[in-house]
Amino acid sequence: MNDFAVLNTGRKMPLIGLGTWKSEPGKVKQAVVWALEAGYRHIDCASIYGNEVEVGEALQEMLGPDKPLRREDVFITSKLWNNRHHPEDVEPSLLKTLKDLKLEYLDLYLIHWPYAFQRGDVPFPRKEDGTLLYDDTDYKVTWAAMEKLVEKGLVRSIGLSNFNSRQIDDILSVASIKPTVLQVESHPYLAQVDLLAHCRDRGLVMTAYSPLGSPDRAWKHPDEPVLLQEPAVLSLAEKYKKSPAQIMLRWQTQRGVVTIPKSVTDSRIKENIQVFDFTLEAEEMKSITALDRGWRYIVPMIEVEGKRVPRDAGHPYYPFNDPY
Repeated sequence: MNDFAVLNTGRKMPLIGLGTWKSEPGKVKQAVVWALEAGYRHIDCASIYGNEVEVGEALQEMLGPDKPLRREDVFITSKLWNNRHHPEDVEPSLLKTLKDLKLEYLDLYLIHWPYAFQRGDVPFPRKEDGTLLYDDTDYKVTWAAMEKLVEKGLVRSIGLSNFNSRQIDDILSVASIKPTVLQVESHPYLAQVDLLAHCRDRGLVMTAYSPLGSPDRAWKHPDEPVLLQEPAVLSLAEKYKKSPAQIMLRWQTQRGVVTIPKSVTDSRIKENIQVFDFTLEAEEMKSITALDRGWRYIVPMIEVEGKRVPRDAGHPYYPFNDPY
């Protein structure tokens, strides 16, 4: 099978990329170099990850004339953060990302979340009581500013992250340049079958973040299910002599879903891309999809009166109140 998805622009997007969320400065440069040396041709970034300068150092070392790779060989994504949804802030945000990554263009630029925070330089603007300050900028207005980046040649394509099906259709109703990609959390416990079908019908490629269930999150719950210990996955790992992670990544790539596993460990970085030398049977694919329990690991949580509640659920553009 191909090791890339084809975007609605005709461009190819490698099915496995290196994720860089929670990759600490001091480690992420080496991780990107290792990944590119191991055959990765796709790096997923975001300004809010706070490590684009260091990712840029790795790219500078590896891409360009007299370097191991050409810029056009590698697919690079970044994302617009929530305090930059005002149309006048979109291009300056991208230019900052390009400067940090030491690039002249991005292959893909995503709106990171559908809702906006208060405009300004503070990534998480808060009231005195600690609650976030939101803004009501309509993401459709932000989208129009994203389209201008494509027209200027600063980005090859644009897309969405953490939008639900209704919000995707809302964007499509006004878009003169269509979104190419929807990036969302997905793994066997959150198979996103309906959302994937919705994207396919509308010509969007889906990218899965936290494809292994994000075992290193800050807000882990002690009782939550652990994907890497799922018996159905472990038995397939044994059968194919692969790791549980490789089984889950293979399941996604075989569905045509792009995945961006994060690691700063050389052996795991190599392991995560070794998923193109075996194929799961149709029944095995179904058995993994059947593990779906609508379990979302990535929901920013806060404590309110001693209870953990979703931080942003009150915002009118919060995406996860809808079924998908």
